[in-house]
Amino acid sequence: MPSEKTHMVLENYIGGKFVPCSSQIDSFDPSTGEVYCKVPDSGKDEVEAAVAAAKKAFPDWSARSAEQRAEVLNKLADLMEARLEEFAQAESRDQGKTVAFARTVDIPRSVENFRFFASSVLHHTTDCSQMDHLGVVNYTVRCPVGVAGLISPWNLPLYLLTWKIAPAIAAGNTVVAKPSEMTSVTAWMMCKLMHDAGVPPGVINMVFGTGPKAGDALVAHPDVPLISFTGSTATAQRITERAAPYCKKLSLELGGKNPALVFADADLDQCVATTVRSSFSNQGEICLCTSRIYVERSIYPEFLTRFVAAARKWKTGAPSDPSNNNGALISKEHLEKVRGFVALARSEGATVHCGEGVDQLDDLPESCASGYFMPATAISDVADGSRVMQDEIFGPVACVNAFDTEDEAVARANGVRYGLAATVWSRDVGRVHRVARRLQAGLVWTNCWLVRDLNLPFGGMKHSGVGREGGKDSYHFFTEVKTITIKH
Repeated sequence: MPSEKTHMVLENYIGGKFVPCSSQIDSFDPSTGEVYCKVPDSGKDEVEAAVAAAKKAFPDWSARSAEQRAEVLNKLADLMEARLEEFAQAESRDQGKTVAFARTVDIPRSVENFRFFASSVLHHTTDCSQMDHLGVVNYTVRCPVGVAGLISPWNLPLYLLTWKIAPAIAAGNTVVAKPSEMTSVTAWMMCKLMHDAGVPPGVINMVFGTGPKAGDALVAHPDVPLISFTGSTATAQRITERAAPYCKKLSLELGGKNPALVFADADLDQCVATTVRSSFSNQGEICLCTSRIYVERSIYPEFLTRFVAAARKWKTGAPSDPSNNNGALISKEHLEKVRGFVALARSEGATVHCGEGVDQLDDLPESCASGYFMPATAISDVADGSRVMQDEIFGPVACVNAFDTEDEAVARANGVRYGLAATVWSRDVGRVHRVARRLQAGLVWTNCWLVRDLNLPFGGMKHSGVGREGGKDSYHFFTEVKTITIKH
């Protein structure tokens, strides 16, 4: 184990200054299983200080023009982009993902989030209606809400944190953000750039710590009128209960149990390659990952054979190795949970074709011997009612089943409590439109996966969330609309 002195020690960022915290939490490097960082264990006092700083900064920041605020967002994006490799290395070490994934997905998208909202905030229009017979004109204005409480998860740490911070401050709010205590390093690194980017003290405050302490204090703070949360459905239920006495605005982006429907006329080459990526990218730790694959029976044997072969080639190992597709899962506890689902499937009579319990990770370097690694795992013959098919696993596990009719495929795809995303594979344009309309999901991709236009609404149905995020949707969430009537 490294000595105490070698650990990086993070500090909260409040009112434009780094503030040490009296107690700390160990943060682990998932690829080695060792503590490498100390994160503040913040609570009510730290949240109170951050909210006070945000409240103090709000009048000046909200009075700035959209163009002035956009200038600051663009400057922050430039500073982050100039340090892209440094951020990518840190994100990989903190989260367990490959450096290649952080370098090509997480950090570029974090930069793009600031640039996108810096631009989009300049292009919103408001409504106007005339009532000439009454000599009246009505129009709307949109005003920032105040202090926004932002809680982001550990799977795409900087990517999803900036997806909240950028629209919040672009609209004129100030923020108190709480990243996951397991992945706080890149948020802390971003805070080091705030001064040079021209972010006034108190506009962005970062409080590190756990959900039950820091998160709860933020959600229940009477001076925080708005909460944006990405994470588990169970945590969202607690947030809803805590926020209810204050009638807060809530945006909740929650879990998924996302189906892929593969019809007999699908382009199998493209489908298999993309479905392996959609099932196992980022260790399967993306809320949009495919975890249930339904294949039309006539092509089921061929699809399963090809999918398992492709999954076996999806390499898992040291995050720094550019030939690896996946790194380590976030924590020892999470690895055990994911393995538990595979064991449950096996105990219920399902077939595990590759991955956990079938294929060994023999070529891990010695430094990764205690890391939280699990190979891409494909399972067939899991009953629809099984917890393996009903619960979000959030790991590199995909279940493949056969179906006979379109109606059956849609019914089974909809037969879970989640409704975030779905993919449909077919060359039949009529079927693609028909099935997409019938699926209970906030996002439906056809013959592709994870193609995103940031202008368009993002979010889920059922237990996958409340509200939408995206260009116009984020702007509407982070502002209050007011109708003004003028008699002339």
